[in-house]
Amino acid sequence: MTHVSKDCLTPFATDWHRRHLNGDPVFDEISSVALHSAMRGLSARQRAIADNIANIQTPGFLANKVAFEDELAAAVAGGSGHSGWTIAKSLEPTRTDGNNVNLDEETLSNIDTNLRYQLVTQAMSDKYALLSTAMRTS
Repeated sequence: MTHVSKDCLTPFATDWHRRHLNGDPVFDEISSVALHSAMRGLSARQRAIADNIANIQTPGFLANKVAFEDELAAAVAGGSGHSGWTIAKSLEPTRTDGNNVNLDEETLSNIDTNLRYQLVTQAMSDKYALLSTAMRTS
C-alpha cells in the first residue's frame, strides 16, 4: 500500500485524490468490491477443497467447508460489497477411520468453484475493458 504525504498534495487535490493516493482502492464502487469479495471467497474455497483432497487418507480428518455467499449477498444488499467468509468443519458422517472427505463431492465442488471463479474473472475483465474503452473515447 502506497502512502503519500499530505504535504505533496496541491490545494487543488480533491478528496478522491487524497483517498486514492493513500492506498484506497481506485475501483471502490459496490460492484468492484463485491467482485473482489467473491474472488477472495472462491479462492478460500479452492484452498479448502485442495486441503480436503490432500487429507483424504488422514484418519480423523474432517472436511472443511467455506461459506461466503450469504454474507456477500447481505453486504451487497446493505450497500457495501465488503464481505468475508467462514470455514467450518463438515458435519457429514465419517468413515470408520473418522475421516469424512468424499472425493466425489470434493470433485464436484471444485468444478463448481472453478466455473464460478471464471465467471467472476470474466465479469471483472469486462468491467475493466468497459472502463478502458470509456477512457479512450472521452
